[in-house]
Amino acid sequence: MRGKTGAMLITLLIAICLSGCSSSDEVHSEEQLFSYKNSPIGDNSAVINIIGQLKHAEEFNEVSLQTKTEPYGMTLTYSALKAPVTEKEYEETAIYNATFLFALIDHAEWVTFEFVDMEDRAFNLTKDELEQWYGQDLSEIASEEELEKLVQEQLADGHDVARLLE
Repeated sequence: MRGKTGAMLITLLIAICLSGCSSSDEVHSEEQLFSYKNSPIGDNSAVINIIGQLKHAEEFNEVSLQTKTEPYGMTLTYSALKAPVTEKEYEETAIYNATFLFALIDHAEWVTFEFVDMEDRAFNLTKDELEQWYGQDLSEIASEEELEKLVQEQLADGHDVARLLE
């Protein structure tokens, strides 16, 4: 009897741990990204942690912060994205990642995306351009879900994307 009770108790504890971990990880991931909201652009650790949770983080190579003179900004360099990749994928990655960076990092006014396999093209975006494109102040967005929805709705119109990246 004692052996059965012990085995049942251990099984119950394992089940509780497994179910608790999976549900809290999803919530923790969203909270973790937006826990960096209002990080200063000079906070290298926060900037890198944000980038590490954005699209194509596995291909991210380096970030160069420009914080000595205004306007403050950053250049992000990525290795080749996993194939097959279209130009549209590069464009959407730049817009998506820039949107999150501008929403989370204080005083970031511009960002340049360089992709190693697109030597002849870099994507330069400013916070003002993106806010005009969205028609909304990005720093007022309070959750990852709200920001994700905004990005997806706007990316649905390919013509606007081309105009933004001209």
